[in-house]
Amino acid sequence: MSQYKLIYLDFRGRGELSRLLFALAGQEYEDVRFKREDWPAVKDKYIFGRIPVLEVDGKQYGQSMAIASFLAKRFGFHGSTDVEVPEVDQVLGIVGDIRAALVRAFLERDEGRKAEIVTENKETNIPRFLGFLETVLKNNNTGYYVGDKLAYADVAAFDDLFAA
Repeated sequence: MSQYKLIYLDFRGRGELSRLLFALAGQEYEDVRFKREDWPAVKDKYIFGRIPVLEVDGKQYGQSMAIASFLAKRFGFHGSTDVEVPEVDQVLGIVGDIRAALVRAFLERDEGRKAEIVTENKETNIPRFLGFLETVLKNNNTGYYVGDKLAYADVAAFDDLFAA
């Protein structure tokens, strides 16, 4: 059996989706968490000098969505058929659009521009993206975004919407 280690900061952020997938799969793993101020001292030990990092049997993998995709496939959450895989991925794209809109506002330094972005998100972007998610959910008619059981798409949507 593979040995897993997830390395990330000591908060939800980009590591939480992988943590959720581990929990749903009932898979044991080592959850290594750093305080933000401690990260610079150890970052050179990890691939790309960035986090999150997943170690599987000692081999490192980077990039949060690549890690989550790997875990979803390994644990059976990335769709049950070839048709379900792009259906999962399209929901992930919408979730990514929501995240990008929120991050854009969060990172904006100019307070006037930030207020404009927040208003645009509140009045246009977020309702549109949530409408897309609602349409996918209604069209599938099972209570899940894809197929008839919990998939990566459901977990990713929960993670991002909970964090928002």
